[in-house]
Amino acid sequence: MKASGRRDLQIKRVSSRKRSREEPRTHLTPVRKRGGATCPQKCKDWRLSSVMAEYCSDSEDLFGDYDSILEDSSLLERLDAAEQNERRRDDDRSDFTALRARQTREDVLTDSILDVLTDEPFEEFQERVDGAAKRSRLQDGDKTSTPLRDIEDKSRARRSVTEEMKRTMLSNAAAPSSVSRSVGLKEAVVSEEISVALQAMEEVCAETTDLGPFYGLPTKVKELMFTLRGIKDLYDWQETCLNLDCVQQRKNLIYSLPTSGGKTLVAEILVLRELLCRRKDCLFVLPYISLVQEKVRGLASFGLELDFMVEEYAGSKGRFPPVRRRNNRSVYVATIEKAHSLVNSLIETGRMDDLGLVVVDELHMLGDGSRGAIIEMTLAKVLYTTKSTQIIGMTATLGNIKDLQMFLRAENYTNDFRPVQLKEYVKLNDTIYEVDPKEEECFKFSRLLNFKYSSSMQKVDPDHIIALVTEVIPAHSCLVFCPTKKNCENVVGMICKYLKEEFLHLRKEEKAVLLRELKASGNGSMCPVLRRTVPYGLAYHHSGLTSEERKLVEEAYSNGVLCLLTCTSTLAAGINLPARRVILRSPFVASDFLKRSQYKQMVGRAGRAGIDVAGESVLILQDKDRHMAKTLVCAPMENCYSNLMHDDGKGLLSLILSLIGLNITSTVDQVRDFLCGTLLSVQQQHLCAETSLTEAVQQSVDLLKDKDLITVTAQSLQVTKLGRATFKGSVDLTYSDVLYKDLSKGLEGLLLNSCLHLVYLVTPYDMITQCRPDWMVFFRQFTLLTAAEQKMSAAVGVPESFIARKAAGQTVRKTVNMEVVGRMYLALVLFSLLKETNLWSVADRFQLSRGFIQSLLSSSSAFCSCVLHFTEELEELWPFRALLTELTRRLSYCVTSELIPLMEVSGVMESRAKQLYNAGYRTLTHLANADPSVLCDTIENLFKKRANQIVASAKMLLNERASALQEEADELLMKPSDQPTEARRLA
Repeated sequence: MKASGRRDLQIKRVSSRKRSREEPRTHLTPVRKRGGATCPQKCKDWRLSSVMAEYCSDSEDLFGDYDSILEDSSLLERLDAAEQNERRRDDDRSDFTALRARQTREDVLTDSILDVLTDEPFEEFQERVDGAAKRSRLQDGDKTSTPLRDIEDKSRARRSVTEEMKRTMLSNAAAPSSVSRSVGLKEAVVSEEISVALQAMEEVCAETTDLGPFYGLPTKVKELMFTLRGIKDLYDWQETCLNLDCVQQRKNLIYSLPTSGGKTLVAEILVLRELLCRRKDCLFVLPYISLVQEKVRGLASFGLELDFMVEEYAGSKGRFPPVRRRNNRSVYVATIEKAHSLVNSLIETGRMDDLGLVVVDELHMLGDGSRGAIIEMTLAKVLYTTKSTQIIGMTATLGNIKDLQMFLRAENYTNDFRPVQLKEYVKLNDTIYEVDPKEEECFKFSRLLNFKYSSSMQKVDPDHIIALVTEVIPAHSCLVFCPTKKNCENVVGMICKYLKEEFLHLRKEEKAVLLRELKASGNGSMCPVLRRTVPYGLAYHHSGLTSEERKLVEEAYSNGVLCLLTCTSTLAAGINLPARRVILRSPFVASDFLKRSQYKQMVGRAGRAGIDVAGESVLILQDKDRHMAKTLVCAPMENCYSNLMHDDGKGLLSLILSLIGLNITSTVDQVRDFLCGTLLSVQQQHLCAETSLTEAVQQSVDLLKDKDLITVTAQSLQVTKLGRATFKGSVDLTYSDVLYKDLSKGLEGLLLNSCLHLVYLVTPYDMITQCRPDWMVFFRQFTLLTAAEQKMSAAVGVPESFIARKAAGQTVRKTVNMEVVGRMYLALVLFSLLKETNLWSVADRFQLSRGFIQSLLSSSSAFCSCVLHFTEELEELWPFRALLTELTRRLSYCVTSELIPLMEVSGVMESRAKQLYNAGYRTLTHLANADPSVLCDTIENLFKKRANQIVASAKMLLNERASALQEEADELLMKPSDQPTEARRLA
């Protein structure tokens, strides 16, 4: 009973564990430990325990070393001592009467203490406790002095000393009218500290970044990973990386692993942690539009379940600046160019602190020409304008990773993990050698090819590609990388000729469905090569296919319907399509010898996690390439260098212009200071050997001034209207003045009864060199134009007489700007496509590949969006704003108007949109509320996983738009901060 009473009293502490006395003092530390004034303390109310239990965990003691409710614990110590003495004296007594008598005396002691506890000073009270204990010991001498009946009567209303103590103290605390002044002071101090502690606890809970056991995330995230991705456990390296000190402390990090090592999952977990725990927006930068769309689809389901937005910034999609959401956080999934524009818009609106994390995939693309320069500009601005944004970079292994670390002020984590072991081989003649850097010749004999070739086969296939592929297909998958697009088609056709008939019977029905879908995607037309190869389970994959054809081929290969793809190097850099064996048809890409990074990216596709125990790569060599191949397969990785000085310093010019336009810098010295934080500065000894960085800055400033993009005064640098329009529209500096002249001239006689003139004005300048006009086709299409359209062509500098002479093969004496002619030819291609929306027929009419036409369409929609932002900054170009908004939308989808709402959903192509429209799903709302199971039953060849992604993407897009409208409504209804008041009016 007594022991129980003590436990009841001790439970007033939140935890039985004492805080270390060496721990830092905080606002949660008791007053006396912080060095403040000390007062007797007393518990406020019996409900304290339950209140604190609700707010505090068992492992955390908010009150430091408060061991009792009273600051001075001598009273309880004396009570304990008295009870201990009594027990020791009675240990050898087993008589029941004596035991009950002792219980009675203890109860008498309790009464005597409680009678005087309320008002007595503590010193007198302690003396009485000692006296009571002494009398108790005297009474023990006569065991029969107290009648047993009296003992039983009194024991019915008695409790142990400490339990009565607890009850009486709490009763006194609840009756302030009868407490002494000192006790009142105790109560006030304790109440104040409880209030402070509870408030502090609420703040700690609000600021915590740990929401659960899954790397700081709730268990729900782990469940979603398994449900949506099939991921149950992480690899060891992923766990190590996520638990690095630099990651926990939110320092910048670069981590590099081989292809297919699982780098992206770590980045996604960090993104989720930033969104859910720190409630900050994130930017996920990917190199290609197809990868952006794939990532948007993949994250949409997580966003719906975990309540955050997934916004796509690719092509013509994306709002600048993004909608500022009060209740939701967003992850912006962007291409390299769109990410730069997004960061510019956040800097301009003072919202960089909203951006908590920037993830850059393929960080080694910093060394990739003009796109590398844009990545460097983006990251340098993030580093300069905010100290709270974390940067995570994923990259292949690099030779000079330390340069990137210095640039990003980042830690580095490297691991050579691959989920499936990779074995690299080369083939010379009919012999296979294993790649072994330890060998002197770098190659070690492995085996001879065991495949009987006829003389005719030897002529058709001198490189023994058929022998290499038939060793693995159809039981396993195979990728054959070819140097050119045409070679892809030739090789896949050649392989089909020598395959056995049994290949035709494998998954025959699914192949038939694929053929129907390919035909539907071409509006009834179909590639003759695919028509012949798909029944064998083979196909080709390169940029000559439309995006819809590529998507269908990729899905069929992933599902095992196709067992072999011949492809170009772009497949290795894009979507992940692993294979049991990867064959490199040649160590060249077109006429250029492979870079080691390209080689590693290709062979990295070998080995499918969870399916294969090993992956194989085979590089086919000729004797003349043997020496160069040694360097390719055994040399260390290439270095990555800044590209701000690439192409006559175009990147540096663009960077300086945007720095001035965004008010980041306003003097030449400030520009130099900013450049000290770039990769170019880290590598200036290597890259600026001929011209120092200081000289390069001055030359760039002078050139921008000559182009009338900035003004230079003795005090500052300022951007002109044209300069602001150039960087806000992300227009290449090479074309900004030409674009302005073309738009200004266009206003003088803008053709509005046809969209040809507008299409010409948004045809990308950089696409002109990629297509040479077929003069007969040009003349034939020109004659189909209306008189007004022909007049418009003549006005821009392409008269009918010139085209007729060129078509007839006659000499043209009059000088004509051939760039304008080439641009007009491409404009006619786009104009024809917008009129009939049938890509196949337009490709046939102009004798161009359908892949090129689609690339032209995609580039035009993106450039149209840039031109729209360009005109928004120039008042004199105001008529274009409304016109280009609708044209951007038409170029983005190039379908009939009723299909556009469905095409806006990520992953929905034209043929799928037609299927959905015909099935009754005619709006975004219809699709967002669709049942995936019903969709699978209604739409032919729509798998459950894809149906779930489509519905999730539609819901996310619908939520995003509804949220944007709600934010706009809230802003309209919000009272202005500068609202005039009566006091202000009188003042």
